This record gives sequence, C-alpha cells and structure tokens, in this order.
Amino acid sequence: MSRGPAIVQADMTVLLEVDHPDYEPARDALAAFSELVKSPEHIHTYRITPLSLWNAAASGVTAEQVLDALEKYSRYDVPDLVRTEVVEYISRYGRLVLEERDGRYVLRSEDTQLLKMISAQKSVEPWVGEFIDDNTAWVTEGARGFLKQSLVRIGFPVEDLAGYTPGTPLEVQLRDKTLAGRDFDLRR
Repeated sequence: MSRGPAIVQADMTVLLEVDHPDYEPARDALAAFSELVKSPEHIHTYRITPLSLWNAAASGVTAEQVLDALEKYSRYDVPDLVRTEVVEYISRYGRLVLEERDGRYVLRSEDTQLLKMISAQKSVEPWVGEFIDDNTAWVTEGARGFLKQSLVRIGFPVEDLAGYTPGTPLEVQLRDKTLAGRDFDLRR
C-alpha cells in the first residue's frame, strides 16, 4: 500500500493532504467524481455522492476508473462499502433513457422489470404515461424536468438523449477594445 495523500472513509468522504507531493494529481482525479466540501489549509475534504458519481458516469467515467483512482491515491485500503457503493451507483446511470419520438418524450429501459417498478413509484407515476411496449412508455407532456428530478430522488437518474428545441437566437456584440483602450479578443 502506498503512502498516498488521500484517506478514503467508509462514509464516502475523502480526506486529502494538501502538503503531499501527489496532492495535485489526486485532487484532479477526485474532481472527476466527487465534490469538494471543505478546504482548510492542510486537509481538504471531498464527498462522493450518488449525484457526483452519476455526473461522472454521464461524462464517461467508469466505476473501475473511480476505484483505480481511489486505490492509487489512498493511504490505506479503500473500504469495501465504498467499492460497493461506487459500482452500484454508477451502474444505475443509463439504465433508464429519455428520448424523443414522434415529437414526444419516451422513457425507455432494456430492463422491463425496472421500468415497471420505477413507473409505479408514487413520485414518478404522474410523469409516466401509457406504455408503448414492455420497454418504453410515453412521458406526460410537459413533465420532462419533473420526471428527471423524481428519478434522481429515487436513485435512478435518466440518461437524457432527447436533445433540446432551439430557442430564439440572441445577437451578441463584443467590444474590439477594453474600456482602458487595450485590444480585446476571446480566448481560443
């Protein structure tokens, strides 16, 4: 076991030693799947949450990559509970998919039982309409956001592939010079 800069705790928090030589790469690795909670002078505290893991999964980060990073930078063994939670939460992302079909939204899952169980949940039921087939159901009109929030609350975030309707274009003009007279241009 390495003497890494991080201490991974069973409550899904990670303590990161700022003065450690591997602080920066560990910080960068943690930023991909956790939230910075406290940053006093010597020890920063990160929290791994279901939402931070789902955001990581949406960015293409796998459970294996999360666990590899934790193992690489941890001073001690990563608790089994943390391993289990990381795998479980990341596996939930993408099991439900929101898509657009014929100008309406549908909720789809390859797991028929999951879709039926989820759609019967009290907080989700108002937002799921008639089933098209065993793996697909219409979403109640105007309920896209409500459905997504409800699914996150019950622990099954939806992968939203429905896209967006383009809004009204907004004309924007930028200055060529700053108020101090210097050239102004956007960064590449």
